[in-house]
Amino acid sequence: MSDTASVVVMGSMCAASVRCYAAALKGGTLLIDLDEKRLPLRHSHHRYRVDGPNGVQTLTVPLVGSTNNIMTPLRDVLISEHGDWRRLHWGALYSAYGRSPYFDYVADDLQRVIYGSQRYLHEFNAQLHQVVVDFMDLPICTSYGVGDSVVENATDLRGRIAMKKPDTLPIANVPYYQMWKGADGFRPDLSILDLMMNMGREGIFTLMAMTSSAGE
Repeated sequence: MSDTASVVVMGSMCAASVRCYAAALKGGTLLIDLDEKRLPLRHSHHRYRVDGPNGVQTLTVPLVGSTNNIMTPLRDVLISEHGDWRRLHWGALYSAYGRSPYFDYVADDLQRVIYGSQRYLHEFNAQLHQVVVDFMDLPICTSYGVGDSVVENATDLRGRIAMKKPDTLPIANVPYYQMWKGADGFRPDLSILDLMMNMGREGIFTLMAMTSSAGE
């Protein structure tokens, strides 16, 4: 934490994109702002994209209507259990990655989070993040609750990495092995779960190449 130039500030993301993790890995210290509002209109806060036999699929964690408001701080956003979404997410993940090289190694931990009893979205997101960091052995130090304070010289990426539109960050899309790679070739901008399932701990080299290939 003493090297403020290495700090990256982001919002709470659900199984965040490979690009998010590339940025976080480059910084080394990640601050998750639980007071974030309206950025980036909540799309990546509770949605993540995976690649399966039927192509790219967006999975959504349903939110309680009264807290699903862009002015509500992320720390107060509640998960809804409507629609048996946990079973649907696990089924989609199993269909997408059940035969991937590293699924069996991380399945128990991932299933424990998916079928967990989290009430708040940031709790669910944090637990998924921890599974990824632990399994991929990523040297990312994560803390929570930034609020309106911004660390001096920090890289503030709140609202800059989302799913609705491309970002302009100095991060290259470096192809890696994808089990479901089709005729259209490599599929970028997927959840970190895609890299983890297909590349395991070797995925760290992809993340490192994404920032070095962009000239940073």
